[in-house]
Amino acid sequence: MNPRSTFPILRSLCAALALSGIARAADATPAPWWDAAWTGRAKLTLDTSSAAAGLTEPAGTATVLVRLGEGFKFDLSPDGADLRFVSADGKTVYPHQIESYDSTLYEAFVWVKLPEVKPSAQETFYVYYGNAAPVAEAAKPGDAFDGDFSLVYHFAEASAAPVDSTANGNNSETVAGTSGQALIGNALRLLGAGSVVIPAKPSLAWQAGQAFTFSAWVKPTALQPGAVLASRGEGAASFRLLLDKGIPIIEIGGSRSQPGAPVTAAMWTHLAVVADGKTVKLLVDGAPYAELTGALPALDTTILIGGLASGASADGTVPFVGEIDELTLSKTARSTAWIKLAAINQGSTDAAQRTISLSEAEDGEGGGEHSGGVMEHLSLFGDIANNMMFDGWIAIGVCAIMIVVGWTVAVKKFIYLNSIEKGTKVFISQWKSLSTDLTALNTEDKSSVSSLGGSVDESDQALIEKSPLFHIYQIGADEIRHRLDKDNTRVQGLSGRSIQAIRASLDAGLVHESHRLSDGLVYLTISIAGGPYVGLLGTVVGVMITFAIIAKSGEVNVNSIAPGIASALLATVVGLVVAIPALFIYSYLNGRIKNTLALMQVFIDEFVAKMAEFYRPPTGSEPDSTSSGSSH
Repeated sequence: MNPRSTFPILRSLCAALALSGIARAADATPAPWWDAAWTGRAKLTLDTSSAAAGLTEPAGTATVLVRLGEGFKFDLSPDGADLRFVSADGKTVYPHQIESYDSTLYEAFVWVKLPEVKPSAQETFYVYYGNAAPVAEAAKPGDAFDGDFSLVYHFAEASAAPVDSTANGNNSETVAGTSGQALIGNALRLLGAGSVVIPAKPSLAWQAGQAFTFSAWVKPTALQPGAVLASRGEGAASFRLLLDKGIPIIEIGGSRSQPGAPVTAAMWTHLAVVADGKTVKLLVDGAPYAELTGALPALDTTILIGGLASGASADGTVPFVGEIDELTLSKTARSTAWIKLAAINQGSTDAAQRTISLSEAEDGEGGGEHSGGVMEHLSLFGDIANNMMFDGWIAIGVCAIMIVVGWTVAVKKFIYLNSIEKGTKVFISQWKSLSTDLTALNTEDKSSVSSLGGSVDESDQALIEKSPLFHIYQIGADEIRHRLDKDNTRVQGLSGRSIQAIRASLDAGLVHESHRLSDGLVYLTISIAGGPYVGLLGTVVGVMITFAIIAKSGEVNVNSIAPGIASALLATVVGLVVAIPALFIYSYLNGRIKNTLALMQVFIDEFVAKMAEFYRPPTGSEPDSTSSGSSH
């Protein structure tokens, strides 16, 4: 039998993978380099699909927040002066504004104005860096915000009056305190002693019924009654945005919007108010929250942020206590998609990370040489697979089986551990209340024990039943119930021997749960220990056969040796590909299992302690160690 005709399916699969990799590399044509004076760039992807921002309507022109972290080459751009944000085709430079740039902490917040944000799409653009003496002029910082912005406060100033980041120059008159490391850099900190006063200027004047948008992030220290976030005017001609016990409310001339769900104290929440001349809408975290019929009054007075005018507290309102960040005012009614993009992009959720993601850096003009190198490497793997001998395919086949089995176990174990952790969280939250009175287990109804005394609904009970802590709890509850069945009055309690017996049952349950948690991990250990050895066996046999063929043919040259050696080494590579991921996965899973077992042991100790406390035998029914010692 010809060795090269053996295992045709595996050989065809490797060749197909190599060809598909070559095709993908060929399709990934690098974008044209914008300017050769910039030595590096990284691709940014704006994702508005359901997997990230989830926009279903166009947001139009929008200024988005770009976070640069440890993946960015701060050493090539020490002060950020050479940053340029350029379209994917290399033709358009987008205006940007740097809010903060720290090359020591590897953190930067940059605002970039994009000409059009489309719904359910992925748009790419590039950040260029690495020019010690930039020759191309950067746009003015105020150009990063469109002409419809009246005011933008980043609160990046430390213990100074907030400065308007637009070209309007609507700076505050008030020196304000700030807090570092807030949602986006610094944030305004209000302690309830005053307000930030924004002077009246023509660019901030309101005409009756004009369009308007207020947007800000707020973090209340506590849920105060009648806390004022922003106010302007008094009496019938007034506008106020309140947080009444955490409930966002719009108030125009005494008319208030309907209350909804409160925000969470000590958590950042995005609030937006949009007036279109007919209605005033309130959006919370990008979603519609409340609506008030009416229009803005004509006002050209000062604007107060987080405080009250003198004598304005007669209605029970109080200054806001907490933090405010990224406050903007616009003289247009921003769309719901625009508000939602701001709320998600500027937030700290996983969706925010997916909305704008930073790819790996590229060096040189477009990285064309890198692309060719990838294609060459992939094509070489195809050639190596074509020269694989019979013995090598056997080793690779065994490794492939280990990969399939090991990853199947890993995926199932990931799903299982995630499900029990969710159930454990719900159970622990219920256990905190149940553990204050363990006598709630005194019931003949087993379903009541399963539902923790009836305090858990069906959906949470389905989660709880997956938790190993709940299984231990059921064992303890059943053991207590069995021992108290003969005691109709439930006054005899549990003896010390009964408590020891129940603890033994709980420890046995711990052992069973430990076996269940560790079930299947042996396949990962087999992959870790066996993968390299199987690959090495294929390599050794392949090298041996190669030299035997050379000795038999008498041809000693590089062209006759190299293909066989390269094909033999491929078996070792595959063996390492099996073992290395399996090692990391096993370590991660084993760590989670150890944490779960430790939590179970702590729970058993707590359960036994509570059981001894709530089911004590009547005084004198069982002598303690002290009395026994004195009697002798």
